[in-house]
Amino acid sequence: MIWQNVGEKGPFFATTFSRPFKDQAGAWRNGTSFGFNDLEALMNVAFEAKEWMTARTLKR
Repeated sequence: MIWQNVGEKGPFFATTFSRPFKDQAGAWRNGTSFGFNDLEALMNVAFEAKEWMTARTLKR
């Protein structure tokens, strides 16, 4: 998720990364732990988030 915050120097973006999973009871949860097989997808999402934030930061 990408968040927009406001600091002393104005607005800025921050990110959090999570992934949904079902626990043993079948309830949906969000995890912040990523296994080896998740890392390539996480890197791609992080790169896309950086590109998105950069494009919006440069427009200011």
